[in-house]
Amino acid sequence: MNIERLAQVLREAAQQEIMPRFRRLDEGMIRTKSSATDLVTEADEAAERAITKAILAHNPDHLVIGEEAVAADPALLDSPIDDRIAIFIDPVDGTYNFASGLPLFAVMAAVVQNGQTVAGIIYDPLGDDWIMAEKGTGAWQVFPDGRMTRLSFASPVPVSGMTGAASTSFLPGEARRTVMANLSKVAVAANYRCAGHEYRLAAGGNMHFQMYSKLMPWDHLAGALIVAEAGAYLARFDGSAYRPEHRDGGLIIAPDEAGWEALRREIFTI
Repeated sequence: MNIERLAQVLREAAQQEIMPRFRRLDEGMIRTKSSATDLVTEADEAAERAITKAILAHNPDHLVIGEEAVAADPALLDSPIDDRIAIFIDPVDGTYNFASGLPLFAVMAAVVQNGQTVAGIIYDPLGDDWIMAEKGTGAWQVFPDGRMTRLSFASPVPVSGMTGAASTSFLPGEARRTVMANLSKVAVAANYRCAGHEYRLAAGGNMHFQMYSKLMPWDHLAGALIVAEAGAYLARFDGSAYRPEHRDGGLIIAPDEAGWEALRREIFTI
């Protein structure tokens, strides 16, 4: 599917299925999944159905893997993707924020072809714009009127001057305590409970680092490609490249390799 068309599919689903439900969710429209903070709403499910239907209407041979479809059928996540086009969908990234009425959520899609991420989109329903990248063509912020602005990751600074986002919730107990103590060495460490908006901030040059320990593909494939195309250096905790099949092993993102090494040594000593 053409990336511009895919962006419009995400936008239309947000306008039709997500925004009409924002701050209008009754109790019966919100359910828990794995924990009290892992939520799904009618908006997540309706938006994913709309996006999936729109993609398959034009590209019936594509494989669509959505977060809520996987929640219903976990085996879908293990579908072979090495010899086809797969599109990973997060219909509402930041569902906890959305369900709480906090205007900090996004709609994300990543296109994987022959086992490699080749395109990514993160749409902001409140701002009505999106950031996107196709492999090898840079990262861009795009507006509905067609305007485009090229994005650049932040320039290198010492660890003490870094601002960024770190998701520590899924780290093992002792590692989590160590990392949280180490984060006192940076200037600012945040967690927006929405990877999509963290990637948007970082791609626009407003963060120096990101760290994630749980790598579900709908949460990170699009953003990782976009920040890489914006000039960031990223690798898993062991220094290896991040690929669509990875769900653990963590991810550290920095302005350059030296900054990545400094963060791994001084902050994320996992």
